[in-house]
Amino acid sequence: MSNKFVVVDLETTGNAPKKGDKIIQFAAVVVENGKITEQFSSFINPGREIPLFIEELTGLNDEMVRDAPNFSEIAPKVLMLLEDAYFVAHNVLFDLSFLQEELIEAGYEGFLGPVLDTVEMARFLFPTSDSYKLNELAVQEGLNHERPHQADSDAYVTAELLLILLNRLWQLPNITLHQLLKLSGGLKSDVALLLDDLIIEKERSLEEIPFSLERHRGIMLRKLEDREEFAYDPSIPYPESDEEKERLFQGAFQGYEKRIGQFQMMDTVFKAFTNEKHALIEAGTGVGKSMAYLLPAAIFASERRETIVISTHTTQLQEQLLNNDIPLLQKILPNKLKAVILKGRSHYLSLAKFEQSLQEDDDNYDISLTKMQILVWLLETETGDRDELNLSSGGMLFWGKIKNDDSTYFQQRSWIKYDYYLRARKASQTANFIITNHSFLLTDLVADTAILPRYDYCILDEGHHFEKVCGKYFGLSLDYLHIRLLLSQFGQYEQKQIHYELEQILKEKDSERTAETIHSFEVSQLFNELMNEMDQFFRTVANVAKKRVKSSAATNKVTFRLIKEGSDQDWSPIHSTGERFYFSLKDFAAAIKQYVETFTKEELQLSNPQKLLIQEVVTLQKELETVCETIKQLILFPMDEFVTWVEVDIRSSQNSTTILGQPITIASQLREEFFLRKKSAVMTSATLSVKGSFQYMLKELGLDKLDCYVQQIESPFPYDKQVQLVIPNDLPEINSVSIDEYVAAITEHIISIAEATKGRMLILFTSYEMLRKTYNLMKESGLLEDFIIMGQGITAGSRTKLTRNFQRFDKAILLGTSSFWEGIDIPGEDLSCLIMVRLPFSPPNEPLTEAKCHKIKESGGNPFSEHSLPEAIIRFKQGFGRLIRTNQDRGFVVIFDKRIYTTSYGKVFLQSIPKVPVKKLNINATLDLIENFL
Repeated sequence: MSNKFVVVDLETTGNAPKKGDKIIQFAAVVVENGKITEQFSSFINPGREIPLFIEELTGLNDEMVRDAPNFSEIAPKVLMLLEDAYFVAHNVLFDLSFLQEELIEAGYEGFLGPVLDTVEMARFLFPTSDSYKLNELAVQEGLNHERPHQADSDAYVTAELLLILLNRLWQLPNITLHQLLKLSGGLKSDVALLLDDLIIEKERSLEEIPFSLERHRGIMLRKLEDREEFAYDPSIPYPESDEEKERLFQGAFQGYEKRIGQFQMMDTVFKAFTNEKHALIEAGTGVGKSMAYLLPAAIFASERRETIVISTHTTQLQEQLLNNDIPLLQKILPNKLKAVILKGRSHYLSLAKFEQSLQEDDDNYDISLTKMQILVWLLETETGDRDELNLSSGGMLFWGKIKNDDSTYFQQRSWIKYDYYLRARKASQTANFIITNHSFLLTDLVADTAILPRYDYCILDEGHHFEKVCGKYFGLSLDYLHIRLLLSQFGQYEQKQIHYELEQILKEKDSERTAETIHSFEVSQLFNELMNEMDQFFRTVANVAKKRVKSSAATNKVTFRLIKEGSDQDWSPIHSTGERFYFSLKDFAAAIKQYVETFTKEELQLSNPQKLLIQEVVTLQKELETVCETIKQLILFPMDEFVTWVEVDIRSSQNSTTILGQPITIASQLREEFFLRKKSAVMTSATLSVKGSFQYMLKELGLDKLDCYVQQIESPFPYDKQVQLVIPNDLPEINSVSIDEYVAAITEHIISIAEATKGRMLILFTSYEMLRKTYNLMKESGLLEDFIIMGQGITAGSRTKLTRNFQRFDKAILLGTSSFWEGIDIPGEDLSCLIMVRLPFSPPNEPLTEAKCHKIKESGGNPFSEHSLPEAIIRFKQGFGRLIRTNQDRGFVVIFDKRIYTTSYGKVFLQSIPKVPVKKLNINATLDLIENFL
């Protein structure tokens, strides 16, 4: 095994060496025998100007490289370093392609030795990492990365990372290494060569298997201990007085500061459970609501021998409860608590299916890498929960083949002991707390066989989401890409997918009865007809969408409501093509069912891979039948009290077409199917009330005030000292000018405010079109060149990734819409200014809003005051809550929408947030205020 690794990093003038981009800095770090032995770096004169964006990214400018050598001058040194070594880099193909180009241009042969990619290695050796970017892996592993995007610093950190990865490889059991070796031939770098040498070296001595691991059917995995059952011993009586509560907290937490709001919430939760009533509790930021419901719930659960279900909207809060809050609660209570997270079955790995997949060789890159990730993950995981893994999109597709389900053909008794899903369910039977999410809670309500153990008491955290999640849960959708993906699994006979494999089994079994019942040619014909009818249906829907688009529309996304009325000329072609699609799909699903029945009736002796294939067919058949039922309910016989709409991206209209349907209101369903079945459900959030009233939320949930305790607990933070709220009086009325004029006006304000606050600014929009125009104008102005400007849907990355990047840079501006109004947490000085461009009303033509308002109007109500206004206020409160997350935070809220003081309803928005100083100022006075306040 070569013990020499040369870790290389380059800074370049761009991304394309073939188009003339050049290296401007070269750095190499030599690793030998597990140590860094040599470092070399040099600036390089590229013979051309360094682009401005590269200068901003790297800090390298023309002045720094003017007197630097050409690459040809350092080429001999580079080749000497690389002799008999692995070439290693973080994203190796980028660095290697540049180096090869420069070496050849300098008259040398390119590098021909083995290469390693630390991104690729990190993906399978750190399968649960949030990110595989160098700076984030450095933080994860405690490495000091002083100057990101400078080659010498990047190369040194990559070398330190390589040493960690090599050590991680050395620690893996030999069985796992052999399995990784078998899969590594499909990788982009020479991991196979490294593994081969490593195995030879390791097998020279006797291996000691760590006590925490065990081998089963040739797979090494973490030993799963049976979780001890808890006894429902009453821990302590509920602390009725504030003094008793304070003593409890002081005994567990040093320096505990009393929070009256937290005590009030504890009392309401305990009272609701004891008196078997529901409760809506709005708890402002800083109340400490998690502990305020956990402590009374734990005491109640122990006293009454009850299991309490806690449901959240986000995975992040579930993990926080399990890993942070429950351990803190355990410090207070003398009896041992047991809490488990329980999710839907498909979240859990089927080890039987994964074992089978390891015997299949025809893997593409994503599948090989995902299998390698899972092999390493099995040495760590206790849960087998997919959410622990960082899977690529291809990896997520592969998960569909190895996820746990109610398989009938493929239950291997030898894996039952290691069934993660069954273990999670078993653990939930004896838990004080079961932590889950709103969607799973609702799925369980109507499941044929309940997954959650029987429970009468629950807590709904992030409760303002509950009604919307219920609407989606009770809703339906037809998505072109989803259906196409389902059908592509079956495929044409020639494509050698499921259809081909089924025929091969039938030929092998040579069954006469089979030949009589199934004709491959007929199935192929049905498949072709179905694909044509599906394409025609979605093409028709997409064409209707294109007709709806105004020629001047700036957005590519079209949403429109489908109404089954004679006046709606769009309905007829959609209905007729939908009908043909439905019957074609029904015939094809029936043909697939024949395959399954043939294998079942004839009791053919099938191998495990064949059983797995039949299970895939059964799953496919059920899913296609579900699609049939959805077409029926959305298109053929649209249900009353249901709103149906279409969402299309006209850039790739057919591929991005989805038809959705939802009940207009779900209040009665929620009341009947959830609240009347539970003795007590406590709902909590920072935003449940409108101007101190819970009437809107009670109505949406189907609850009566007599059923509930309602309580509003204000934040203990001194908002009047922490926040200044400014409404500019020198901006135009939003509806009095064109969108371009309005964007020009607000962009001037944003630039001025950004310079005053030095960035650290979150700007919330209600329209993506306006966000994009503002982002482009800010960039084009050239006045914010020192700032990092990020736009949701423009700058790459998820909400979490954009938020994380925003916090990394001092002078950062983040433009967000929709999901950025809530759920992101940016405490401290990272966020000093929050701008709301418009009051967050839903567009009146948004299908669900339109249907709800129409229904209210029909029943003699006022759609604006009963729906549009309260919904906007709750969203406004969520947006306002982004700024102050801790007791020390300070900052500005700037609201560009003058309707907040020019309309009669505007003051209701201000009355629904904590009392803060409100000032109407021009831009110069605003800048003076910022300077004095910050």
